[in-house]
Amino acid sequence: MSIQRRSLLQALAAAPVAMPALTGVTSSLAPTASSAASSSPKQPNTYQVKDFGAKGDGTTLDTKAIQAAIDAAAKTQGTVIFDGGVYTTGSLFLKNGVTFRVDQGVRLQGSQNIEDYPLLPTRVAGIEMTWPAALINVYQEQNVKLTGDGIIDGNGKVFWDSYWNLRRQYDPKGIRWAADYDCRRPRLIQFFEAQNVRIENLSLYRAGFWTVHICYSQDVTVYNVIIRNNEGGRGPSTDGIDIDSSRKVLVEKADITCNDDALCMKAGRDSDGLRVSRPTEDVVIRDCIIRDAAAGVTFGSETSGGFKNVKVSGIKVYHPTPVGILFKSAQTRGGSISGIEISDVFMQDVPVVMRVNLNWYPAYSYAKIPEGIKDYPGYWKTLSTPVPKERGIPQLSDVYVHDVQAVGAKTAFEISAYPEKPLKNFRFERLHLDAWAAGSIANAEDFSFKDVTLLSLDGKSVDLKQSKNVRGL
Repeated sequence: MSIQRRSLLQALAAAPVAMPALTGVTSSLAPTASSAASSSPKQPNTYQVKDFGAKGDGTTLDTKAIQAAIDAAAKTQGTVIFDGGVYTTGSLFLKNGVTFRVDQGVRLQGSQNIEDYPLLPTRVAGIEMTWPAALINVYQEQNVKLTGDGIIDGNGKVFWDSYWNLRRQYDPKGIRWAADYDCRRPRLIQFFEAQNVRIENLSLYRAGFWTVHICYSQDVTVYNVIIRNNEGGRGPSTDGIDIDSSRKVLVEKADITCNDDALCMKAGRDSDGLRVSRPTEDVVIRDCIIRDAAAGVTFGSETSGGFKNVKVSGIKVYHPTPVGILFKSAQTRGGSISGIEISDVFMQDVPVVMRVNLNWYPAYSYAKIPEGIKDYPGYWKTLSTPVPKERGIPQLSDVYVHDVQAVGAKTAFEISAYPEKPLKNFRFERLHLDAWAAGSIANAEDFSFKDVTLLSLDGKSVDLKQSKNVRGL
């Protein structure tokens, strides 16, 4: 990595990011004469939500009025617009050909009543099941654009609290794995079986669950979005952008603060994911900033359908994010991961530069119904369906990591797999890693390191275990 590039990254790290104020009170976004949304003249083929009865006062439930504007716009492939204000709403469903414009001075605020999010067939956390719709849905539609400089706020703390309350009941019973499925929390934005969809320039706050979920979709662009999920608390499982069994996806210029994976590839869980067998493929992620998350770039843990042809570049990851590059799965997930390229990454005070953990979080990853529980939902059976070991261990190969700089790390590598399915053909080039410890690599074959500078303060080299043909260390 060049000196010039390092200087640019350090300058970006130091520069403050302008963010819309989030006070948690509706009066902070009261309409003003100077707001962009209020002052913009109405253009032809636009549909103003207040013409359909929306109030935008922060207390009235405006779902029906906004949906009426969307339905009208769909008839002419028009644009839905808002006057400045706070619009409280439940689930909205964007339709073919609609542009949905949330301008500066507009906040869409999610209802805190779960009844305002209708149940729909979808996939959640790797299995197909019925689940509450998201706040904004592109559900089996195409040619949709979601744009503007305004705010979409999930108002999700009530759902975070309900999750933690359930965990306090479930963890002592040995059913921690069920909590994420039983506590039905709305995602912020869902693209499901959608095509040719674009979201741009918006600020996304306080998702009740995942923020942007792209599932069974293709030709999707996420551009220049700000995600802030740690306002007023730290929302559990508030992933930033999840790309789930989808193809031809571009994510560019996302600035993310969340309390789980920031940029995440998914492809189904265990027996259900193996049944569906749809990969995530042809994905480009570039020029993103991760300020606080469980990991910067994540593959898994839902790997059953596999990943291929994924290119990640221009990523900056900062403390307190604990891991920069993460591959995670379990011995019941299965799936093939190959054709991954990760480049031009800068990490500042991120404890672990790269981790591969294929036995991740057993209390969540391995579902087993205790004998004393007789009455349970059908998806518990799906989750607990055994997967033969020969199908359950994932295979990782053909991973190329290059041009990475890490400053202030604790460990460079925490990489391991299973002896019966070692990691194969990983290439590392032009790495400059400043870490306390070099770390370890286990169950690896055909790993190559070229032009790698590893400044381990403990003076030890990478600990190689049960590996062969590892060159350049």
